[in-house]
Amino acid sequence: MKNKRIVVTGGAGFIGSHLVEKLVQDGNKVIVIDTLLRGNKIPKEILKEVDFHQVDVRDPNAIDPLFKGVDYVFHFAAILGVDIVADNPIETMENETVGMQQVAHAAIKNSVPKIIYASTSGVYGHNALEKSVTEEITIDPTTSYAMAKRFNEIYLAALYEEKGIDAIALRFFNVFGLRQDNRMVIPRFFEQAINNKPLTVFGEGNQTRDFTWVDDAVKATCLLAENVKDFEIFNISNENEETIKSLAEKIVRVTKSSSTIDFVNAPSKRYDYEVERRFGSSAKLFKHIGYKPGTTLDEGLERIWNHQNDQ
Repeated sequence: MKNKRIVVTGGAGFIGSHLVEKLVQDGNKVIVIDTLLRGNKIPKEILKEVDFHQVDVRDPNAIDPLFKGVDYVFHFAAILGVDIVADNPIETMENETVGMQQVAHAAIKNSVPKIIYASTSGVYGHNALEKSVTEEITIDPTTSYAMAKRFNEIYLAALYEEKGIDAIALRFFNVFGLRQDNRMVIPRFFEQAINNKPLTVFGEGNQTRDFTWVDDAVKATCLLAENVKDFEIFNISNENEETIKSLAEKIVRVTKSSSTIDFVNAPSKRYDYEVERRFGSSAKLFKHIGYKPGTTLDEGLERIWNHQNDQ
């Protein structure tokens, strides 16, 4: 993808900043929309190359003019972090649903042909399956965040049917990498390990997740944007199941920390988020673009640790 005019909402966030970096490096004109509520993760040398607007996607007067002549909209603006989302369910749902509607209206007004949306593997809910989840299984969103994400998937399907705007919903599975903050488990464990403090694991640590390296997720996102039409939903996953206990042990090992691992009860407000088992199938992704994330958790943790040591 090159020489395109592209809007990225939430472009200053973790995944968004990596996406913006790749789009700029590939020779695109990138317009970033972000409230900067959680700071700006875009590298300084990349930030100089983008058209940045500190506005809220829920404000139509602010975003409508920015969609003029745009080829793609990557809608990645969201409220993240289990504790923050659990404490702010109304704002979370408004940010997702109202934000999506305003993005869609701006796209319609400006004849934008395609929207790529950051959904979540959270839409699968508490489904504990004996194999990796595919896009076709019955979903069970149980949190305000996941319900809003699922609503937006349905909204985009309707938008395609009624307005002919191509749309892709990306169900990300535990994306991790450089520039992620400690609202998420991997940077939190690294912070604890570096300071030789106990790594706090909820329950017995047997719950599993599928950790996907951010650059792999961004590559898949861009390939889908270029090559997929109509409305489609895709898992973005590494297809590897890892326990949280094992993750903590790996981080202690890679940092050579003296930290112990403490197993604690999860706060009650986290219940809906404490899924026992989740890992995804990338079969559909590979079928459509001939690519799926391949960086292992061990490789990613080593890269994070080496980067921190280089600072």
